[in-house]
Amino acid sequence: MNERTTEAGRPMFPHTIDSTILSTFRSCPQKFYRQYVEHWKPLAQSVHLVAGGAFASAIEAARDAFYVRGESSADAEAAGLTALIKHYGDFQCPPDSAKSLERMCGAFEFYLFNYPLGADGATPITLASGRRGIEFSFAEPLGVAHPVTGDPILYTGRSDMIAERFGTGVWIYDEKTTSSLGASWGRQWEMRSQFTGYTWAARRQGIKTAGAIVRGVSILKTKYDTLEVPTHRSDYEIDRWEEQTNRDIERMIRCWKEGYWDWSLDGACTDYGGCSFVDICKISDPDAWLPSKFEQRVWDPLLRKETTVAEYEASWGHIRDITERPAPGRKDALVIDPQNTDELNNELKEMMRTQR
Repeated sequence: MNERTTEAGRPMFPHTIDSTILSTFRSCPQKFYRQYVEHWKPLAQSVHLVAGGAFASAIEAARDAFYVRGESSADAEAAGLTALIKHYGDFQCPPDSAKSLERMCGAFEFYLFNYPLGADGATPITLASGRRGIEFSFAEPLGVAHPVTGDPILYTGRSDMIAERFGTGVWIYDEKTTSSLGASWGRQWEMRSQFTGYTWAARRQGIKTAGAIVRGVSILKTKYDTLEVPTHRSDYEIDRWEEQTNRDIERMIRCWKEGYWDWSLDGACTDYGGCSFVDICKISDPDAWLPSKFEQRVWDPLLRKETTVAEYEASWGHIRDITERPAPGRKDALVIDPQNTDELNNELKEMMRTQR
């Protein structure tokens, strides 16, 4: 049952949206609600998320050592391996997966062999902040106001690098780990919202980009492979993306105000290995079963750290009416005294100004 809840008692509507959140809503509003409004995340870690995060941390650490600290390529590679091992931690890789710690270290070394630091044709630009573009993070205001605060909702993201490429202009870089590469793998990025959003954010910051480069690394138990795919976005595509994104967020807000989130009940439930909420969606009383397989936690894209739901809502000055019952699954709901919200609101407004 998708229980309708009053606006005062329900969880906070997100103040930030990224490409993953947007894609989730487009595929299934109910999943968006569970994952990014109630913030339920699976108890079991995904090998793809752990391995992918470890690989990304290794690339960033190596680039930082080489381009920022001026270390040798060998020392930069060592810094990357250290970061990868630390991020992977004591995670136990499933026996049927090729993304073990040993194989991920090999994938990182394979990547640097094919795209050597300082010799792959890509030179990170210097951003307006003075930082090198070994990562491109942003939080740009969209044209939709938050339903409670009235401040613009922020579109956030983080690409792996923004760099000059072989004298052809500035390109946005993103690395992807996968199990297989081929023509279909390369074609999937041509309309991918993630890269249109990156290009839109770069344009907002006055950076003219020639396109995006997606570097794929396939990881199998017996071999590695790589493929580099360019994808372009015209001004028309970027403008259309912005309009459609604003419209989709307006639909999110309508769902939030109504207190009802639609289900996909179709391919989104089983695509790409299946949705983690399938079992929950098949029962009539999902809220009673959620804590057995999920826990509530939030990744804050502005502070770049994981936090509790209560802390996250408090940081945005979210108010819950003490007379209202919390939304389903939110027995730990935070109640804030309306008389003490001025300081939080002032901090929020300052945060919004700095993000513009």
